[in-house]
Amino acid sequence: MRAYVFRRSLLALLQCLVVLVAVFAVGSLLPGDTADVLRGELGTPEQITALREQLGLDEPAWPRFWHWLGHLLTGDPGHSLTTGLPVGDDIGRRIGVTLLLGVPALALVTVLAPLVGTVSGLREGSRVDRALNTAAVVLHAVPEFVLGLLLVASVSLAAGLLPATAVGMDAAALRAQPAVLVLPITVLTARHLCDLARQIRAGVAAERHGAVAEHLRLLGLRERTVVLRHVLPNALGPAAQQYARCVEGLLGGAVLVEAVFGFRGLGDGFVEAVQNRDLPQVQTYALLFAGTAVVVNLIGDLVAHRLAPRREVTA
Repeated sequence: MRAYVFRRSLLALLQCLVVLVAVFAVGSLLPGDTADVLRGELGTPEQITALREQLGLDEPAWPRFWHWLGHLLTGDPGHSLTTGLPVGDDIGRRIGVTLLLGVPALALVTVLAPLVGTVSGLREGSRVDRALNTAAVVLHAVPEFVLGLLLVASVSLAAGLLPATAVGMDAAALRAQPAVLVLPITVLTARHLCDLARQIRAGVAAERHGAVAEHLRLLGLRERTVVLRHVLPNALGPAAQQYARCVEGLLGGAVLVEAVFGFRGLGDGFVEAVQNRDLPQVQTYALLFAGTAVVVNLIGDLVAHRLAPRREVTA
């Protein structure tokens, strides 16, 4: 187990480094830079050149990358090229908004997906199973931004039941008006709830009819004991990895959901940084997203390995 943890942790660090290098390389290859964005079409070539020198954009790419990475290792991700403010302060202002969306969505997925998946798997082929599977397939087929627009059109604009947007609201204002959070949390939850519930359903159905479960029943164990002690632990092993991907997907989904509902969270900040060609911000956001994804996938792999260990055989 220790060797497995060490290998996975080392792989996680390498993945973060690859992401950083890839993001910096792609950002450097994009047409234009922060100086072009700030000066716009009205700026003269002399003004753009002077601003580029002022921002240090005239230096070679790799020295700028290592300079930024060195500061990052000391806990300082640098300053925004467009605003001049510390990148950490910008992330600190936005992360509260994203957490107000992500944490409730994750809590709903954590509670509802095992319940729905287990009920559906234990009643395989029943009306309940068919109804739940149909709802999951339909919801999964609808992209998040389409579902968001449909909910805004039907629930907010047509019925007038819930607010349609959170434009101009910070984390404190959102906490004071929780009704604004209902629709975006619903959109964030839907797809990942379907994915995880279907994974658990498949695992429960397979383990319930497996040879081990049948053998335990022949030994006289009650069905409840077979389900709780064998079926669920073995079904939740692969589901732990899917759960990690759900956490990762919530970050990616936040970009679309925040755009649809006008939230000023991390997703909105990342899009804005890309539009401004603000590499210190882009790199820091990319590291935050990639680091979170790598950590939760690492935890998911370790949990899956613990719940359903596989003996490694070397030739």
